[in-house]
Amino acid sequence: MTKRDRATFIERHGLWSDEERRLAADVARRVEAKKLRFVRLAWGDAHGYSRAKTLTIPAFISALSGGYNIGVATTTLDSAGARVFASFTRGGGMGLSEMTGSPNLTIVADPATFRVLPWADGVGWILGDEYFDDGRPFHFSPRQLLRKTVQRLAEHGYKSIVGPEIEWYLLRVVEAQLSEHNIGAPGLRGRPIKTAPVEPGYHYHSESNMDLMHAVFDGLGQAFEALGMGLRSIENEWGPGQVECTFAPREALEAADNVLLFRTATRQICRRLGYFATFMCRPALKGFYSNGWHLHQSLVDAATGDNLFTPQETGRVLSPLGQSYLAGLLQYAVPATVFATPTVNGYRRLRPNSLAPDRATWAYDHRGAMIRVLGGVDDPATRLENRVGEPAANPYLYNMSQIMTGLAGIESGAVLPPPSEEPYAAERPLLPKSLPEALDALDSEPLFRRLLGDTFIDYFVKLKRTEAGRYQESLQGPSSGDEASEWEQNEYFDFF
Repeated sequence: MTKRDRATFIERHGLWSDEERRLAADVARRVEAKKLRFVRLAWGDAHGYSRAKTLTIPAFISALSGGYNIGVATTTLDSAGARVFASFTRGGGMGLSEMTGSPNLTIVADPATFRVLPWADGVGWILGDEYFDDGRPFHFSPRQLLRKTVQRLAEHGYKSIVGPEIEWYLLRVVEAQLSEHNIGAPGLRGRPIKTAPVEPGYHYHSESNMDLMHAVFDGLGQAFEALGMGLRSIENEWGPGQVECTFAPREALEAADNVLLFRTATRQICRRLGYFATFMCRPALKGFYSNGWHLHQSLVDAATGDNLFTPQETGRVLSPLGQSYLAGLLQYAVPATVFATPTVNGYRRLRPNSLAPDRATWAYDHRGAMIRVLGGVDDPATRLENRVGEPAANPYLYNMSQIMTGLAGIESGAVLPPPSEEPYAAERPLLPKSLPEALDALDSEPLFRRLLGDTFIDYFVKLKRTEAGRYQESLQGPSSGDEASEWEQNEYFDFF
């Protein structure tokens, strides 16, 4: 047996730096010191949903150096588990020989993401990246795509800094016992469990109503602190039980990892406490208002950490670099929308005068614009707030789309249009009004095809068109306007 034959998957393909090897050794020591019994090896799918395998400690230690086999199946399923691609035909229904027969992938743990779960005794958690067995990064891994985009940004000497603000709903579980009505089938979700509001809502930032939820906030706050997620605030928002969590800014990949963990952790902790958390944009429940995800972003100098959006001239709200970045976000806002709002349900939010945008606009400190600019001269926190996202967005693809389009603006020297002080009346491109319309825009946009490749774009468009098609088939008559349908409630309420 040669030395190469004895090498692990990671060694054979040169996947780790010296720093990653050092971190992996530290993880192994922590696992032993904490006397853990299991480690969840997790990855995010195309929907931004956390998938995981629970490994025993011997299996995890082996996987830490050699990778671990996972099936490719989660990549081929839409939001209700419907198989979208003909996996058992030649090319896997994608025209890719490596996808024939629903093969295995090798997932490689990222030692920088290891945590011990505060709510699950004796359990660790770590994120992984998917590879084909020959060491190639997996075509359809959102985390790999964001990593590649961040590396491209680094070639310019920049880092993307992201601060998420995410709204969601907290409800009380009324009937947790499952019945046959809760059981679905591939492509058909059963009904969600019964829930009830935890407070009446529409008392913005009510301290008394917030206190009704404090026991849950306390559990979440302790967990997020232990996980090192940079929680800044938990706020009582507009609708009944609507909550917003804000997080300290982090580099784009770490921020996306934290959002993936935040959503799955919130749902798990709330359920253990007898509550229910959903990141569905607009639940089909009486009086429930739409949830959004406001993504704060800036670029910093990779060498110095200086904010490159901060203007130097009095009277300016952005530097020339920041203006070009913002111009790119606006120029490609329509085809990028589907990465920020990827569900049928999310398009009910993009309406005039709704605290959400309906067209590609910007303004200084204006919550009706798509991009709200904050900061100014000598303000190191100068940033852009994109308000188009829904909380069910895939954090990797959302962050990726921002960097790609902003960088395209910088590279082309895009000219920023004037601000829109009346954004709902501005003569600017309208955002898509439905998921199919958004997919059409992505499908025909050369920028994303050039940067992501036809393979990924064709895959993503087909995956999401299947979801939109099932919704269309569910309609018995015209669409119900602003009100979410029963199909949407079944599809998204307990998935996100």
